[in-house]
Amino acid sequence: MLGAASAVQGAAATIQSTLGPDAASGLSTGGAAAPFGHLFRDTVEQVNAMEDQAHAAVEGLMTGSGVDVHRAMIATQKAEMAFELALSVRNKAVQAYQQVMGMQF
Repeated sequence: MLGAASAVQGAAATIQSTLGPDAASGLSTGGAAAPFGHLFRDTVEQVNAMEDQAHAAVEGLMTGSGVDVHRAMIATQKAEMAFELALSVRNKAVQAYQQVMGMQF
């Protein structure tokens, strides 16, 4: 899953570099809102942290260091669901970007 997380980060960087650094901030309604690129990067970092926790739980289960099966499975499912959600958001953002680029002005 690490390769897919880096692919998501790469896609976010590509979208942000194509649109420019100020394009995403123009969508915010208030001065305190973060640009979409920052929100997306933070989300990817959180998904990566969940993935690391799941990996540690499974490793603890396999080595017998006191992690029970239920906690390992829950951590694994949380990481999988978070990754699928982030991937869906990325796919929708890319799809919206492609639709905007296909518009004729």
